[in-house]
Amino acid sequence: MNKRPISTSDILVAPINFGGNVFGWTLDKSESFRILDAFVGAGFNFIDTANTYPWWVNGTGGLSEEIIGQWMAARKNRGALVIATKVGSETKEHPKDVSRAHILDQAEKSLKRLQTDYIDLYYTHFDDEKTPVDETMAAYHHLIQAGTVRLLGASNISVDRLTESFSSCASAGLPTYQALQPHYNLVERAGYEGTYLPLVRKHSLSVFPYFSLARGFLTGKYRSTDDLGKSVRGGGVKEYLNDRGFRILQALDDVSDKHNTKPATVALAWLLSKNEVTAPIVSATKVEHIHDMARAPELTLDAEDLDRLDLDSQL
Repeated sequence: MNKRPISTSDILVAPINFGGNVFGWTLDKSESFRILDAFVGAGFNFIDTANTYPWWVNGTGGLSEEIIGQWMAARKNRGALVIATKVGSETKEHPKDVSRAHILDQAEKSLKRLQTDYIDLYYTHFDDEKTPVDETMAAYHHLIQAGTVRLLGASNISVDRLTESFSSCASAGLPTYQALQPHYNLVERAGYEGTYLPLVRKHSLSVFPYFSLARGFLTGKYRSTDDLGKSVRGGGVKEYLNDRGFRILQALDDVSDKHNTKPATVALAWLLSKNEVTAPIVSATKVEHIHDMARAPELTLDAEDLDRLDLDSQL
């Protein structure tokens, strides 16, 4: 499988990023191992998690990193993988925090749970919007100098704070963000395309969209309110059950029928058609879901397909 560099670095990732928020939540340890084996077996190498996943289950998080660490130790495959984790988000015990003390403390704990001595891509998960950006970036610089972090990424950070961080790092000669993890998919386009894309292009950021399948809506699984009970995440797609959402599903149905594939595969292929998108983040709870995502990098959507999807997903 062709791999792509993260920004201008020499770190290469396959074009699908597995979202590890399901580990310790909708998947137990044995189920997580089975899904991870299938993901790597399909030729992928990029796994995303966070220090606080799944805090909504146990109040503190850490379970996802622990499971990934146990799996890597059992499979002895750390060197073949690219691991992304995050810092800064809230739990039931603490608010959002990107202070130096919190970052250094949480990085050490993440390394221990992951049973590794380095993190390939370390994200600011959420911004507390009060810590000076130079303090945050200096903390990351310390971790990079120590060899425990290779690259930096940003997720839920405003454009203003991102812009300030780039300026601060340029002035101080510090390493800065090389990746952006935005909320971006066929039904959530405006925030990224209208706000973040110019910054992405200016700084040559790799983009790893989260909720790439809109919490499962773009799989076609949810087509009425009666379908919302199909999974624990069903309630999160209720807002998409409207004329625009149904129009997008119809477009996905038509394009997937044309290519003899699945709506989820088409939705991911649409993201991969965007030059700045390096690897959409996708979760899976069944091995067949891995098969659907594995087909996306192989699916080339023609101009007619892309025009249809772009037009029917416009606001």
